[in-house]
Parts: sequence; C-alpha cells; structure tokens
Amino acid sequence: MNARHFSSVVFFAGSVLLPASLFAQAHDASVENHEPHYYDITDWDIEPEAVNYAEHIAPILQRSCMQCHRPGGGGPMSFTSYEEVRPWAPVIMYRTAIRDRMGAMPPWYVEKDIGITDGFESDYSLSDLDLAMIQAWARNGAPRGNPDDEPPAMVFSSGNDWTLGEPELVLRSADQTRPAVGPDWWGDIGLVPTGLTEDRYVKSVEVIEVNDVPSAGTGRETVGGRYIFHHMIWATAQMDENGERVPGLSIPWPVHEVGRNADIFDEEAGRLLKAGSWIVSDSVHLHSNGVDTVGHLEVGFRFHDKDYKPKYQNAFIGLGNGVDISIQGNKKDQELHAYTVLEQHTKVITFEPHLHAPGERMCLEAIWGYTVETLSCVGYDHNWVRGYPYAEDAAPLLPKGTILHIVGYMNNTESNPNVPDPRNWQGSGNRSVTNMFIDLGIRVTMTDEQFYEAMEERRQSLNLGPNDHVIGCPLCGAPLVAPLADADVSAQTAASDDD
Repeated sequence: MNARHFSSVVFFAGSVLLPASLFAQAHDASVENHEPHYYDITDWDIEPEAVNYAEHIAPILQRSCMQCHRPGGGGPMSFTSYEEVRPWAPVIMYRTAIRDRMGAMPPWYVEKDIGITDGFESDYSLSDLDLAMIQAWARNGAPRGNPDDEPPAMVFSSGNDWTLGEPELVLRSADQTRPAVGPDWWGDIGLVPTGLTEDRYVKSVEVIEVNDVPSAGTGRETVGGRYIFHHMIWATAQMDENGERVPGLSIPWPVHEVGRNADIFDEEAGRLLKAGSWIVSDSVHLHSNGVDTVGHLEVGFRFHDKDYKPKYQNAFIGLGNGVDISIQGNKKDQELHAYTVLEQHTKVITFEPHLHAPGERMCLEAIWGYTVETLSCVGYDHNWVRGYPYAEDAAPLLPKGTILHIVGYMNNTESNPNVPDPRNWQGSGNRSVTNMFIDLGIRVTMTDEQFYEAMEERRQSLNLGPNDHVIGCPLCGAPLVAPLADADVSAQTAASDDD
C-alpha cells in the first residue's frame, strides 16, 4: 500500500468545489492505449534460461488458473499438464501481461500501482515476479525442466466446485430453458424455500449455474457460451398466507452475475438468513448462448456458529447513477461520476464495479477534509463481473462525513470487443447494450466506540506511528482518535483543581 493519490478540495459555504485535478487519474483508461506489463526476470537475479514449467510455471497455473482451465472448468482449454500448456505459452504470456484490463487472465483486474493494491482476500492475481517468469519461459521456448520437479496433480471434485468449500446449505431454483437463439428475457423464476427452522447468520454466499451444456468438445466452454443466466437480483423474504412478501422483512443479498466470485461478509457482520424465509428473485436476466440449454441456479450458504452475534450493522448505501447516463457512439475515454456522503462511520468490505458492455474501468475515491484519496482502481470486463474483498488490515475505515466518489471510464468504439455496435448512443437500462454505473460493494456501519476501536486495532496490527499514513484510514495516524470518557475528564479536572 505504497501508492497514493491526493488532490486539493475546497469546502465553502456548505458546498464542495471540486477542482479539475480531482478527475485526473494515473492511467489512460483506454484499452488500446494500455501497455501490457512486461518485466525482465534478471531484475530478480534469475537467468531466463533457468525458468521452466516444472519448477516455476506449473505452481503459478495451479494457484491462479486451473480452477477454470481444467476438464469441466469454465476455461476453453485445459492446463493440467505440460503437454496441454506448451502450445499456449505465447497466448498465456500475452493474456497475463494485460493484467488489469478486459481480456486479462486471470480475471482479477485490480491495478497494482495505485491505491490499495495488495490488500485483498481471495486474491489469485499474478505478481510482478509471476509475470516475469511466464514471459521469460515463453520467450525461451517454454522448456519443461525435470518432470520429477512438477508439483503433485491437483484433484478436483466430480460435483459442483464451490470456491470456498462445500456449503452447509444449498438451495436450487427451478429449471429454466433457453433456445439456441432468441431475445433476452427478464422476469421472476419463482420462489425457493430456505427450509430453515431457526435464524442463522451467513459468513459467505456463492451462486453457481448448473446446466446441460457439455463441459468439453463443443466450443461452448467460455463464460459467454456456457451459461444462460446473466444476472439475478435477489433477496430473502417472509411470505404471508397469500404468497405475498411481508413488508419490511426482506433482506437483500449480493447480485449474482456471470463470471462472479463468491461473496464473503465481514467476520463481524454476518448477514441474517431468517427461519421460514424464501428466496425471491426481483429480476433475472436470461440470454441465449448458441445451443439449446436447460439450467438452474444453486445458492450455497456457509454459516457462523449458532451462537454468533454480529458486531456491526450492514449498510446498504447507494452509490451510482442509473438515471441520466449518456454514452456517445464511436467515442472512447468517456467518464461517469457519482458521489455519496457517509452519514455514519463506515468500513468498506468490498469494491464491486458494475458497468455494462462499454465499461473499461472504475475507480473508488474518498474525499476527506482537504484531500482526495484513491482507494482502488480496477479494470472491468462485462463477462467477468468481480467483487474485490479487502483484507482485514486494508479495508477502508472512513469517518462519517467522508464523500465516496466513483469514476467510470467507458469505451464505446470498435476497439472494445464487448460492444456489438459502437455507432449507437447508450443510456440507462437493464440490457447489456444499455448501461448501469454502480458500486455494488459491501459496507458496514460503526458506532463511535467501534470506529475508534477498529482504528486502534489497525494501528497495533500495522505498528503505525503518529506520522504514518494508511490508505483508506485517514484518522489512523491521528494522536487522539477518541474523545475522553466522562470519567477521564472528571479525573483531569480534579487533578487540575488540586494543583
């Protein structure tokens, strides 16, 4: 966490005057102007000829690639052996070097030179050294090395692969059928009972699609070709005797989207799944994928212990613009901006950019006092909608009054492969050829006491002094971070009177 971005901000007469420098970013957002990340392996005192598959490349692929690139996985080719990997060496070198833009592999698009760069949970991205080894290996003819040095083969389950382990509760939607070719469909796919007889707090939730698309040999193994569910907006609700929701008792859950990773809630803010509740699908988007397909969604819950009680309150803070979006045709580097003021102390658990086909990049900024600080910038690919969960010591701790600002970068030109016809103007809407601009990230709110306590824990964990700065925690280095308790004030007053 060593990169910082500040700009001046002037507060006057209750208004916020935002200078032009506020909108300046560290990179050109355009894909076509984005240079791949290439490195020289000798900078790590490693000779290029020494890099081989067995010792260096196979461990990288196992850690960051094989969850998809394996028989039955979401990738279009398998990387489970040297014989499978060797022909793809040049492609692997190029696609990994893209790193933080659409088309990059693995699909983890956090920019590593601005804001919070390496403080994320479930981070399977490649380091600079990883990229340097892949590049040296590919340029040197992709040698195998000694097969005896290869790591043991990974073993995958024959069933559904839950990335966080087998859930304690799995709920299944009704089957949906889509023809090989047809218009997109939006609607309700029916109620799903949870079957719970007691309330439980959820530590993580994951949604996967299960369908009858063959897992190999059809050319349908990619994300767009394998699935028919583009997204599901859903909640859990209590239902009355007429099958209607009981007002005020619905609990929202993270949106499921194609290519999405699992959602991990803050350890101290599990989300409540109530007894007798039902999954309700507020909006489901289905699309055709080129082959007649029958599929359903499975929702997997992992629970806290039964005696678990949350410490923090989940916050449902709207941050985005879905009203007056205007994306011009045949134009790149278009920007969208949205702001919200935090009314309570807030901990940001995840950053989750949501754009549509023209989207290339989104940045999250915090405006506090006279500074603007970039928290994170990530690339965007509409085929891989990701949530980025911050690690405990990196999750932004923002005092009330902080302004959260998101900047979206849009490319509506033929250089963006996700745009079907760049001549078209695009406004707001649910279809992928229309647009949304939202940060769907998870956040929790804190009381004064909880906020001061969290900052103190952060200072102790990171060994911070009064002059140290941590991105996303503007008050962590303050010498006094909490008001004196009444008892302390009385003691100081008495001592002063004695003097």
